[in-house]
Amino acid sequence: MFTGIVEELGEITAVENLGDASRFRLRGPVVTEGAQHGDSIAVNGVCLTVVEHEGDEFTADVMAETLDRSSLGALAVGSRVNLERPTAVGARLGGHIVQGHVDGTGAVIARTPSENWEIVRVSLPADLSRYVVEKGSITVDGISLTVVEAGSDYFTVSLIPTTLALTTLGLKQPGDPVNLEVDIIAKYVERLLGSKEATR
Repeated sequence: MFTGIVEELGEITAVENLGDASRFRLRGPVVTEGAQHGDSIAVNGVCLTVVEHEGDEFTADVMAETLDRSSLGALAVGSRVNLERPTAVGARLGGHIVQGHVDGTGAVIARTPSENWEIVRVSLPADLSRYVVEKGSITVDGISLTVVEAGSDYFTVSLIPTTLALTTLGLKQPGDPVNLEVDIIAKYVERLLGSKEATR
């Protein structure tokens, strides 16, 4: 489990096409400290497994399903990525409950800068809009954010200077894809309510 509090801005250093999968090599001095084979690291909000670890780099295999359902397939050597290790039991939950299981992708629609923050508008797939509410939580490229405005096919978030400086959202431009993970609690509530209705 993750919290959506990005630990560092990493970089893709190699991409190997494996046919029905890809192998990424990533640089991240913070998240690789003490990393071992089999550990999980969230890359732009996608939970990946460490295959190899050497120095400040690690490799991870990304299956076709993940490439199809996320924006990881658009990454290339030099791409910057948000990195986060799983939260430790008993640690503070700084963001919200994040599984690292991407529900879909959106794209940056527009950026509106202000003196001390920036509003970013992101497109929202129709099948995810029911889970996104004003002042609710959403994960964008692995970043735990609060929804400012929730439309039927978009939402907006307000980014502070720290988020702009230390995550990929400071680099994304209109048209760029982003990974989205909606609040897992909303999905559980929907499923439970649906089950109750079906038994009546």
